[in-house]
Amino acid sequence: MLWPGTLIGAGAGFFIASIPGAMLGALLGQALDRRLQLHSWAHLLERIGARPVLRNDELLFVLLGRLAKSAGRVTDRHIEQARLEMRQLDMAPAAQKRAIAAFNRGKSGSDSLRGYLLRLKAQPHAAEGVLRACWRMILADGQAAPQQRELVVLWGGWLGWPRQRVLALGGEHGARQKPLATRSGTYQQSLMLLGVSDASDPEQIKRAYRRLLSRHHPDKVAGTGAGPAQVREATEKTRELHQAYALIRERRGF
Repeated sequence: MLWPGTLIGAGAGFFIASIPGAMLGALLGQALDRRLQLHSWAHLLERIGARPVLRNDELLFVLLGRLAKSAGRVTDRHIEQARLEMRQLDMAPAAQKRAIAAFNRGKSGSDSLRGYLLRLKAQPHAAEGVLRACWRMILADGQAAPQQRELVVLWGGWLGWPRQRVLALGGEHGARQKPLATRSGTYQQSLMLLGVSDASDPEQIKRAYRRLLSRHHPDKVAGTGAGPAQVREATEKTRELHQAYALIRERRGF
């Protein structure tokens, strides 16, 4: 990993006082790196431009925002998945605001992420958690676009994961998804899930969807004192409802 302050300090010190100057400059530069958390040239450029360096929780949502946008358009299901990630992390209101800002920042695609991920490589559990969250975001829309898959493979490489291992992790998450209301499911299954029929008008379908979403919302379930397993079930149910409603809307054209 390149520490910009250390390298700049060593170079400047060598120019001024040869090897002793380089050693002193490197020590001073290292102190600056640690104080400003400069672990890549991209971070140095961010500091020069007065752009804040990303925290670990912000990094996650920048990645999720970039993945969502890389498919071409950020959908409601992408946004809901980001909210589910916030809830699973039990984020306080202030942290949620930072996460939302980071998600929007990720959509711009302007951050250099390599240095951040190389640093995270030293934390294997955190690295795996990030990759799992990335796959959940990719699959929130029902299928992985090629550009999304290549992005997460690239990031996995920076985190020390070989390509096949990253793809296998995606397959593991894909297998967990129930195909009830995806394109491989059926329109009739989606209607049954929402408790409506083909004769129901759009407003009836919307009301049924919102009612069920409110009933099974993970926040509401968690508020009743339910355990982690029940919250996960509610999260999966919410995903199914989103997929069913999206399929019905596409089929009915509203």
